[in-house]
Amino acid sequence: MKRPWPGMHPVKRLGWVTLIGMALLALGVAWDNWGDLALPTPTSATETPQTPQASAAQIEQGRYLALAGNCMACHTTRGGTPFAGGRRIDTPFGGVYSSNLTPDPETGVGQWTAQDFWHAMHRGRSKDARLLAPAFPYNHTSVITRQDSDAIFAWLNTQAPVVQAQPAHTLVWPVGTQPALAVWRSLFFQSNPFQTDHKQSAEWNRGAYLVQGLGHCAACHSPRNALGASGPVSDLSGGLMPVVNWYAPDLTRDAESGLASTPLPEIVRLLRTGGSATAQTSGPMGEVVQHSLQHLKEADLQAMAVYLRSRAQSTPQPAPAAAKPSRISLQVATQGAKVYERQCLQCHGEQGEGIQTASGEVAYPALAGNRAVLLSDPTNLVQLVLYGGYGPATEGHPRPFGMPPAVLELDDRDIAAVLTHLRSRWGNQTSEVTPLQVNRIRAAQGQ
Repeated sequence: MKRPWPGMHPVKRLGWVTLIGMALLALGVAWDNWGDLALPTPTSATETPQTPQASAAQIEQGRYLALAGNCMACHTTRGGTPFAGGRRIDTPFGGVYSSNLTPDPETGVGQWTAQDFWHAMHRGRSKDARLLAPAFPYNHTSVITRQDSDAIFAWLNTQAPVVQAQPAHTLVWPVGTQPALAVWRSLFFQSNPFQTDHKQSAEWNRGAYLVQGLGHCAACHSPRNALGASGPVSDLSGGLMPVVNWYAPDLTRDAESGLASTPLPEIVRLLRTGGSATAQTSGPMGEVVQHSLQHLKEADLQAMAVYLRSRAQSTPQPAPAAAKPSRISLQVATQGAKVYERQCLQCHGEQGEGIQTASGEVAYPALAGNRAVLLSDPTNLVQLVLYGGYGPATEGHPRPFGMPPAVLELDDRDIAAVLTHLRSRWGNQTSEVTPLQVNRIRAAQGQ
């Protein structure tokens, strides 16, 4: 029996095998990302390349969907023209600049068709077949139906065109190159057209569609790996948000989110106004409420609440860990109590009971039994003390109470001590916060 490639040195044979394997892998990655361009264009209703004349109803639907997707938040510079792009989005690998979505023919989407826009939403690919950086959450936008994609595009085309070129990304090499993006996408991106779960109600499915698609909740509420990839669009298991350095709670654990035990009207109220009888939003979630969720229809907020609550209720909840006696030094305990008395007691009470308004709204949240206080990761607490706690100003809650920042007033030891005080009093039993933890969070924010 003859050996393959007789007479060739074994090392050379191995080299050829490796080279052929790499070539096949490269071809596979290329096909995975651009192979559909070599196929005949389908003529079905969901893949028609024509852009029909939009109706007033379709345009209004597109406006609403753009609000639901919070598109303006990324595609608008601070103080700039809405949807003209150019906003820098920081990632662990450098800066990504958002694109111009106005119908300018040179720098925006003025020469795009609905089909081009659909490819961007569904495949994460620009009109010129350039792969888009995953700062644009195309794993989530691929959930969106063709009908909704067309509606958003129709509404964008009613906006005034703005000449504003997209600045070049400042991603570290080779992260921003097309080959690197192609490999990343082959590893972590898969188009996710929404699939109705016929075992669930129409309301539940509507909520799932909004949460997984336009809401792109898992973009924050899902852990990211070392290459920046988050979990599936339905993964709501929580995680630390890179760069902005906030912890997005696990929405499937009642201990972190309270979704399983909170009445539906209160969940809807939290989504619509940013506050409920037991919780308040702040940080990135407060911005989502202010710029997006408060503008949604009550039926859609109800559907999202139904879906989120069912996910939490259907997830096995770990048994609560037995409370461990705190081992806090007398010095830390004394320092924490003094800082609390000086900075916090007037609003949050001697027993951490908080203050409610006459109408039952939370003015200053209770700290005793507070889920945010009891999170094992103290990042959000440190952020709130450093930079203040401000709920979103919404139509349903136009004048929320706030907490002033202490970034210039308290040092790392003071903050660690007072947070340890909160986490070990009034029945709270969780880990101590150390000055090193505070210092790292402060340093991450450049302070």
